[in-house]
Amino acid sequence: MEATKVGIREFRADLAEYIAASSPVAVTRHGQTVGYFIPVHGQAEADLVALKKASQSLDKLLSAQGVEVEDIVADFKKARKKSAPATSAKAK
Repeated sequence: MEATKVGIREFRADLAEYIAASSPVAVTRHGQTVGYFIPVHGQAEADLVALKKASQSLDKLLSAQGVEVEDIVADFKKARKKSAPATSAKAK
């Protein structure tokens, strides 16, 4: 796979586009290649698969124990309310 040659200023200016692309980039300074950028996209897909698997495992565990998701959400909201700092109407 041939790398696209890009000047360092253009590379910095358009970095988001190069990250989203799938082809490697040869970064140049004054016409000389100073480095290569090779975007990696496989990790995000693997993370998503792992997250879905963990979610399914958690659902099975909660179901086996007879715990409802709504109860967990309610408990979380209560705990969050207790730990939130009190706001004063006079504060400013």
